[in-house]
Amino acid sequence: MLAGTAIGVYLLVVVGATTALTDAAAACPTWPACNGQWLVPLDRPKLAVAWGHRVAALGVGLALAATTVLAWLGDTDRRVRGALSASALLYPVQVGLGAFAATTASVALLSAVHLVVGMAIFGGVVLALAWTLEPETFDEPTGVEDPEEMPDAEESPAAPNPAARPDGVLARAKRTGFAYFRLMKPRLMWLLCLVASAAMALAAGPALGVDTVVATLTGGVLSIGASGTFNHVLERDVDRKMNRTADRPAATDQIPVRNAVAFGVLLVALSLVAFLSVNVLAAALGMFAILFYSVIYTLLLKPNTVQNTVIGGFAGALPALIGGAAVTGEIGLPALVLAGVIFLWTPAHFYNLALAYKDDYARGGFPMMPVVRGEAVTRKHILLYLGATLLSAGLLSAVTTLGWLYAATSVTFGAVFLWTVVRLHYEQTEAAAFRSFHASNAYLGALLLAVVADALAF
Repeated sequence: MLAGTAIGVYLLVVVGATTALTDAAAACPTWPACNGQWLVPLDRPKLAVAWGHRVAALGVGLALAATTVLAWLGDTDRRVRGALSASALLYPVQVGLGAFAATTASVALLSAVHLVVGMAIFGGVVLALAWTLEPETFDEPTGVEDPEEMPDAEESPAAPNPAARPDGVLARAKRTGFAYFRLMKPRLMWLLCLVASAAMALAAGPALGVDTVVATLTGGVLSIGASGTFNHVLERDVDRKMNRTADRPAATDQIPVRNAVAFGVLLVALSLVAFLSVNVLAAALGMFAILFYSVIYTLLLKPNTVQNTVIGGFAGALPALIGGAAVTGEIGLPALVLAGVIFLWTPAHFYNLALAYKDDYARGGFPMMPVVRGEAVTRKHILLYLGATLLSAGLLSAVTTLGWLYAATSVTFGAVFLWTVVRLHYEQTEAAAFRSFHASNAYLGALLLAVVADALAF
């Protein structure tokens, strides 16, 4: 009931913002019925949307009321009761604000208050869900509070020996070329380039130029490659201790450190050239992204603080700022909000991987959340950060002109992501963690594609 109610409230937040932006509410200027009709013809899209929004609000209100009653009738934590009661009390206020906005010429302040109250209701339901799952699925913490006291694995795996040197010039060149390609962490490129593309589409709309896209994404790919290369070099000794990373090119000496560093420097220079062909701000942000990931995250955050994933999310958010700056020469509000979506999504995404590879991270000496605080706390944080991600995605729909494709994508894939996170709380297995991890990738990938499609269509 809590999970379904949460998605219902989120649906109202996103669709409500989209309804206001598309002026669908103007087709139904009376309340509660539309122009005196309780059932409206569906051949007028805006009228159907406005009427459907009200019907959905009625259904979600009933679901919230029923969930709150169940919480009070059952043996429920008082925090859950408090959060649901607060949301239930705010709901009539939200309905009143919506009715006033529909029947009058609503001002920007009223729309903002309406959005904030909707977000508060959603936040209360998500908190209630987190507090409900916490005692039902809590496991004995196996982590430690002090990263200095992290347990060492009984036995560290030996780094695999490099494959035998192949015969033939072509075979050796192919093997070496693939090793350099792996240094660049190509798996990160598609998503981060999609983030930059979404930011560029938001900033320029249909007027987005191909040359700007090509230059910006070229600089982005090269900067990601440089960051990945330096990360491989700096973590090569730790990589040898972890099953997941023991076969990396720097860890297995397939690429000498000297050559890898030179390769990284070359990528930095080339990325700077590409970004400078766009503008100076994009180049400055690109260089800062390399510095942040290679030095601040890799050397300072990752080995020293349990909040490494949270703060490190800034590295993934930077492509949104770069994409916006590439088009406008400044950092605008849509780019900032999109960066916020990526920043909040990162813990909800990566904590799943941390759960799946908990023993590996402990072996490497990294104070990841499940290693330090335990798996139950990590699962709770995944849910809370998912809620924050959905709220920020709803805010993005309010500050841009994104349409129904974005709204439908956000709600649908957000619901799937939430379902996998709830299942993770109950199953508590590596398979469940990977399922949630893949759902997080699907959610963000689909969301960014919807941003690009919606922004370029109008």
